[in-house]
Amino acid sequence: MEYTVQKLGKMAGISTRTLRYYDEIGILKPARMNSSGYRIYGQEEVDRLQQVLFYRELGLSLDRIKEIVTDPSFDGAEALREHREQLLDKRKQLDMLIANVEKTIASTEGRITMTDQEKFEGFKQKMIDDNEKKYGKEIREKYGDDTVNKSNEKLKNMTQEQHAEVTRLANEVTATLAEAFKNGDPGSDIAQKAADLHKQWLAYYWSEYSKEAHAGLAQMYVDDERFKAYYDKDQPGTAEFLRDAIHIFTDYKK
Repeated sequence: MEYTVQKLGKMAGISTRTLRYYDEIGILKPARMNSSGYRIYGQEEVDRLQQVLFYRELGLSLDRIKEIVTDPSFDGAEALREHREQLLDKRKQLDMLIANVEKTIASTEGRITMTDQEKFEGFKQKMIDDNEKKYGKEIREKYGDDTVNKSNEKLKNMTQEQHAEVTRLANEVTATLAEAFKNGDPGSDIAQKAADLHKQWLAYYWSEYSKEAHAGLAQMYVDDERFKAYYDKDQPGTAEFLRDAIHIFTDYKK
């Protein structure tokens, strides 16, 4: 079956302007243009649009979606299986948060007593699941399953006070690193303070600390584009600066 841009947009629940934009950026071209100059979409385009909307729901950027769906090795069936797993993970996270909210309601109404630990279980599990999805493969390959599992267990057992402190430390690392970056010297006192704060922050997640592992993690911040983008989002070059500061802090020798 074939669809005009209006009919396809209505069926998919998106605007005709969006479909035209997808055409302009090369993410979804129509099958053909009819004699009147209207875009016409066939079954292949319908299937691709479904994939694009799946990826949008999962939070991918349009640039990344375009890379995926225009890759010659793109496998639609395999992509659907991956979508299914990701959606099941999201449902698991939502079910956990819903259960947490229901327990909180019951606690507020006096029907049950909820410990401080229980109040944050859903949020902490979501954090673990999100980290596994984004960085799990690389982290496990670098440090091993046992180390990662111990780190996840430590996070799950974190108290409310510890969670508040690790959040405070994360913010202080960011602020101190930004200030240190201004002078451009990773060996300066303030840059070394940022490295020490980073070590204190890690202590809440790692079962044990080693200088070698700390230096290796700092290098991964530079080598992995996702980590690098996180640290460089406000000031390009911050990931490299933090790595250099940590390498000085740990006395790392290349």
